[in-house]
Amino acid sequence: MRIVVTGAAGFLGRLLVGALMRTGAFGGVPIGRLVLVDRVAWPDVSQGAGAPVQLVHGELLEHLDTVFAEPVDVLFHLAAAVSAECEADFDLGMRANVDATRALLEAARAQSRSGGPVMRMLVASSVAVYGSHPGLPLPPAVSETTLPVPRSSYGTQKLMCEQLIADCTRRGFIDGRVVRLMTVAVRPGRPNAAASGFLSGIVREPLAGLPAVCPVDPRLKVALSSPRRTVAGILRVAEAERGTGPGRLDGPLPVNLPALTVSVADMLATLGQVAGDAVADRVTVAPDPAVEAIVGSWPAVFDHRRAAALGLGPDPSFLSVLQDYLTDHPDAVATPFE
Repeated sequence: MRIVVTGAAGFLGRLLVGALMRTGAFGGVPIGRLVLVDRVAWPDVSQGAGAPVQLVHGELLEHLDTVFAEPVDVLFHLAAAVSAECEADFDLGMRANVDATRALLEAARAQSRSGGPVMRMLVASSVAVYGSHPGLPLPPAVSETTLPVPRSSYGTQKLMCEQLIADCTRRGFIDGRVVRLMTVAVRPGRPNAAASGFLSGIVREPLAGLPAVCPVDPRLKVALSSPRRTVAGILRVAEAERGTGPGRLDGPLPVNLPALTVSVADMLATLGQVAGDAVADRVTVAPDPAVEAIVGSWPAVFDHRRAAALGLGPDPSFLSVLQDYLTDHPDAVATPFE
């Protein structure tokens, strides 16, 4: 089995690759080769891996021949330009999100038409496909049957990709699966260009002894998922067999990964509870209308029944999310605390 991961050097990409390497298998089948693609160079990770690893460094659109030099059985497509990037640069978003996804679908179609395997393709979409519109307000709890009305270029591009994947699956070119990711927090490392990046920054930076800015009204409620739960959800949907009944992927709808609904104020209160008021006080509230317009248009409350049928559930509390971060990244805390 040959598995490809695009965006493999990104935060979620690295976590997913680590999970695949630890098991050395996908759906109970040993991985024959793991192909890791990213425009960012990163160290060779093949040592200790459960399967041979091939690193492909560069723009995805320029390396499709390498990626498909041999049949691809499973592809995790995580590479993307994120929300604020797409709002600032429309062409970048279309190229990185829509054009790259379409190119992968064309390559997979060519593979199947030439007698190769029908590739299983898991694509990371986003809660940004939804948006509140005066003429079509969101229901109290959003589900996969809620009509997506994106309010950003990023959300629109993700929805376009979802439709392409659904049609290619319907026609038998691929076995496509789409997971809509909630905002993933708390992310370690440097801030990224996502409009929702502050939801990690208002925790990560204060813990590291640095100031942080909250660009929204703290009363805003958001839908979060920890890195652990997010990667577990990606793998579960990718490995699920199609069909009806518990534990099976029924029908063509995307799967909204489960969300923890929490206000920004509650996040800050939990930070103060765990790390002390001096740490929480490193956050300054300074509303940014551009960020509020994007993040505030996303739903915060979700119906989890489709994900629950696959055995997935949300994080129990933001306290557990914060504790996971402290356990996984002890070096990111500047001053130890009780």
